[in-house]
Amino acid sequence: QVQLVESGGGSVQTGGSLRLSCAASGYTGSHSCMAWFRQAPGKEREGVAFIESDGRTSYEDSVLGRFTISKDNAKNTLYLQMNSLEPEDTGMYYCAAEWLRLFPCEPAHSYGDVLTDFAYWGQGTQVTVSS
Repeated sequence: QVQLVESGGGSVQTGGSLRLSCAASGYTGSHSCMAWFRQAPGKEREGVAFIESDGRTSYEDSVLGRFTISKDNAKNTLYLQMNSLEPEDTGMYYCAAEWLRLFPCEPAHSYGDVLTDFAYWGQGTQVTVSS
């Protein structure tokens, strides 16, 4: 049984940093795309950072240059380093694994749909950025 467990969320002030982790168990998808999504209250879930099996990364425009996605295949853990946080970054952050779509695994090709984007999702970790 595949399980993704996020951690590292919290409350910070504008300009602060957080590092999210996603520990995967029952999953050895080192050859699969993984990603971080976020969902703000009243808004749709959106993909913010993706990483391919070969290490190529892609980001949603608003986080480019501030967020960095990485993974440690030996530890089966996905990370999201978030710097220069802004109130607009507030939301629940989810990790996802095993891309389902036929298009390149990038935020631009994601609909934030838990049924059609990725096979596996975590339960989320809350990030709150205050001004």
